[in-house]
Amino acid sequence: MLPHAPVAALLALEELVGPFDDRLLLRNLTASAALLAAVLLLRTLARRWLRENQLPSDELRMRAHMRVGQVSILALILGLFVIWAPELRTLALSAVAVAAALVLATKELLMCASGALLRTTTGAFDVGDRIEIDGLRGDVIRYGLLTTTILEIGPAQQRTGRAVVLPNSLLLSKPVVNETFTATFVLHTFAVPIAREADWQAAERSLQQAAQRICAEWLEPARRQMEALSREHGLAAPSVEPKVSIQVPDEKTLRLLVRVPTPHRQKGRVEQEILRAFLAPQSS
Repeated sequence: MLPHAPVAALLALEELVGPFDDRLLLRNLTASAALLAAVLLLRTLARRWLRENQLPSDELRMRAHMRVGQVSILALILGLFVIWAPELRTLALSAVAVAAALVLATKELLMCASGALLRTTTGAFDVGDRIEIDGLRGDVIRYGLLTTTILEIGPAQQRTGRAVVLPNSLLLSKPVVNETFTATFVLHTFAVPIAREADWQAAERSLQQAAQRICAEWLEPARRQMEALSREHGLAAPSVEPKVSIQVPDEKTLRLLVRVPTPHRQKGRVEQEILRAFLAPQSS
C-alpha cells in the first residue's frame, strides 16, 4: 500500500490544479477586478462626502474615515469569497487529499519518530542496556529518531558479532524487555529437560547443589539489591535463593526450571557452569 502513496499524492495535486480552466479563471478574475474597482470607487465617494460634510468634531471625522476603510476591506473579502467559493471548496478538498497522501507516504517515518518519543518519555532503555524486542536480544549501542542499533546476543547468552538495526516503530507495537532494569543482578531462569522415567529427584538435588555452590558469592548482594528495589516500588521482595521447579510439558518429558541470581552480564556463564556441574557426575 505504501508504494502507491506518491501516486496518490500526484493525483491529488492534479485535482488541486485541474478545476481552474481558462474560461473559469478569466471569469473569476474579471469579477474580482470589477469588485475591487467598485469597492475603491465607493470608498472614494464616501470619503469625499465626509470631507464635504463637516462632522461635529475631529474625533468623529477620524473614526468615520476608519470605519469607511474597515467596511471597504470587509466588503472586498466577502465579495472575493463569494466569487471564488466553488474553487475554494474544491481547493480545500484537494488539499485534504494531498495531506492524506503525504501522511500515508510517511506513515513509517512518523511511527518511528513516535517510537523514539515513547522511548524518551518512558525511559524504556538507554545505551548499554540489554533489551529484547520482537524475539531479538542485544546490547543497545546507539539509538536515534528512526532506529535503534543493538549488538545481537545469541541463544548461548553470547554475542554473535552482528549488529541489528531495529526501526523505532517496533516500540509502539511490541513489548520491550529491559534485562538490565534491576541494575547489577537479575533472577535468571533456564530449563533442563529430562526423561519421565529418569530419577528426577536426584537430578533436582544435583541442580540445586550446583546452583547453590556457584551462586553463593553474590547471594547477599543480590538480596540487598532486590530489597532496595522492592522498597522503592512498594512490592514484596522476591527470594534470591537458587530454586528448582518441575514442569510436565508432556507424558514423556519432565522439565526442571532452575532460577538463580546472577549478574546480568554473566547469565550465560553462570548457566553453563551449573549445567556442566550437573552433567559431570552423570557422564562419569
